[in-house]
Amino acid sequence: MYGPKPPRSWPHRDPSPFQGLTAGTRYQVVRSFRDYDGDSHDLNESWVYLGRNFVPYEDGLSLFVSLDGLNEWQIRLQWRPEQQGAVIDNLHEYVRPVA
Repeated sequence: MYGPKPPRSWPHRDPSPFQGLTAGTRYQVVRSFRDYDGDSHDLNESWVYLGRNFVPYEDGLSLFVSLDGLNEWQIRLQWRPEQQGAVIDNLHEYVRPVA
């Protein structure tokens, strides 16, 4: 996970819904996973989803989140079976909205 960065550091992020994630909603990790950079996202980690960006030539997906409501972080994933493809395809099994 890369950050923290000041608000709106990634102006190219797409805030439209993605794999059940809605911008402005807080999510909690309910099943641990590792991102492309090898960082672990463990149970009970929570963040507000801000948006995403997809880079097709590398199958690179970035999720932009805020842990503290002020700064932004980038969670990099790769949408390939040998990387985080299963996590992305089943994101609802890994993160859930916080009530």
